[in-house]
Amino acid sequence: MLLSPNDHTLIMIDFQSQMSFATKSIDAVNLRNNAALVAHAAAGFGVSTILTTVAEKSFSGPMFSEITDAFPGEKLLDRTSMNTWEDAAVIEKVNAIGKNRIVLSGLWTGVCIVGPALSAIDQGFEVYVIADACGDVSEEAHERAMQRMIQAGARPMTSLQYLLELQRDWARTGTYDMTTGIAKKFGGAYGLGIIYAKTMFGASEGH
Repeated sequence: MLLSPNDHTLIMIDFQSQMSFATKSIDAVNLRNNAALVAHAAAGFGVSTILTTVAEKSFSGPMFSEITDAFPGEKLLDRTSMNTWEDAAVIEKVNAIGKNRIVLSGLWTGVCIVGPALSAIDQGFEVYVIADACGDVSEEAHERAMQRMIQAGARPMTSLQYLLELQRDWARTGTYDMTTGIAKKFGGAYGLGIIYAKTMFGASEGH
């Protein structure tokens, strides 16, 4: 079943400097772009979003500005628990939002994403994991974590897939410029293709 902007809660977990230093499964530039793409997509489409950090002041540092810039004024929920699903403030907000589909992204895949994914699945939630907006200390660690979650019932997807699934139809003109704008800024080669087509030919997917 495809995602739509109003049927899920996005939880972005521990996109922080200390966590990224040891992340080796994905290049840091790609990770930041993908996280930014997800955050700006969610903000633009009005997706219910929870931003959470671990030991922000004492150890791990601030959340990536690419994410917080998309949600000005949003309170970050700081935790001590490695499993976000065991943090009372996060669960209180999940329950207040009241949606049974959860989309996860963050660092590290094998700890801070596996934990809430398996816990949420165990409680009957439908869980999606944005694989290229997650990272771990090695490719092996990331891949084993993804496989473990998939075997438990989680649905994998990518950051660009998330953006385009929310848009779904280029004829939706109200969000067309926003979607292509996010893609041009954070969408890598796909974004360059949009810039080229629009600049050279005035092309538009919706026409």
